[in-house]
Amino acid sequence: MSRLGPRFWRLYASSATSNLADGIGRTALPLLAASYTRDPVLVSGLASFAFLPWLLFALVSGAVVDRVDRRYAMSAANAVRALSLGVLAVLVMTGEGSVLALYVVAFLLGTAETIYDSATRALLPQVIERRHMDKANSLLTAEESLGQQFIGSPLGSALFALAVALPIALNSIGFAVAALLILTVRGVQRPQRTGGPTTVRADVAEGVRWLWNHRLLRGFTLVSAATCLTNSMINGVLVLYVLEVLHLQSSRFGFFVLSAGVGALLGGLATPLVGKLLGRVRALTLGAAVSAAAIGLMGFVDNGWVAAALSAVMAAGVMVWNVLTMSLRQLLIPEHMFGRVQGAYRTLVWGAIPLGALAGGVVADLLGVSAVFLVSGAVLLVLAGVLWLLLRAHAAELTDEALAGEDADEAVAVPA
Repeated sequence: MSRLGPRFWRLYASSATSNLADGIGRTALPLLAASYTRDPVLVSGLASFAFLPWLLFALVSGAVVDRVDRRYAMSAANAVRALSLGVLAVLVMTGEGSVLALYVVAFLLGTAETIYDSATRALLPQVIERRHMDKANSLLTAEESLGQQFIGSPLGSALFALAVALPIALNSIGFAVAALLILTVRGVQRPQRTGGPTTVRADVAEGVRWLWNHRLLRGFTLVSAATCLTNSMINGVLVLYVLEVLHLQSSRFGFFVLSAGVGALLGGLATPLVGKLLGRVRALTLGAAVSAAAIGLMGFVDNGWVAAALSAVMAAGVMVWNVLTMSLRQLLIPEHMFGRVQGAYRTLVWGAIPLGALAGGVVADLLGVSAVFLVSGAVLLVLAGVLWLLLRAHAAELTDEALAGEDADEAVAVPA
């Protein structure tokens, strides 16, 4: 692992701290919302507000990331998250918390994340060699699962049971520490731009055009957006699934999410091997199909242990998909415009999440929470078939040899 270099491990430390804080919040905030209301539309609306900024700001955020030192962008984004959660913790402690306050904070967190996520993914190719991309992404996604689901989620629910404001305050502190840690990464320069000065609007347009003109990534983006929309239907009502379908106590919610963390951790670590054994086409399709089947089956069960096992399988499939798709974009997109293209990609893909979360709330309100899982699983299986057809049509472009020779601007590794 030392071949990844000290700069990667400094990035890893900052990312791990940020994801641990994020994991605490991902259980504490929905539980806080559920303590204010059991209306499924209002509860799922929290997820919608968290991801709405991806629809509104991802394009501009990507252009900004391509203009500044990406370390500073990540640090500033985490500072905003720390401040927002600090204010929320004070409101909760003083009895002034509300669903409206949660929505405002969720929107601010999502806005900061548009900068943080784009900067993180754009920074990685600057600190490692291209041939280590799958390995580095595997480690980053594994620690993301470890921090958010394996440690952060159960810790968040346990702390919530002790004191409602405690996990929110700890969440704020974690983001503040992560904001400082990323500044220890050395030897990274601002993206090298070609040509004269341009406007943000021109940069955004260039990123959108590049993505649309790349046939493989264009099709992949559309399938990913549909998949993300459908997946988010269950995320918006997951806390209600645990409380009302599985009949678990709120303190068990984080431990249920922990099961997904175990699956995601194992899936993330196994992805490089799965990719080598099956090839990118089969591995990506397998990940999509396995997660779809597990989600559908969750709609048929009301036993906590069985649902947790299916959640783990689902998360493993999703993680195989996540690692390979991120590496694919990092290998195909020129480094100097990665933020813009990533912003265009995320606008469509993550911009679909608020719509899916609201749709999940509506389906749950009309047909019941379990129906959300049944509908989502069926749609995702169809999308897995569409993905298989798309990837087979571009299989020649997805080999290691083809990706190694991709005419994308590579970042030259600078010794730490």
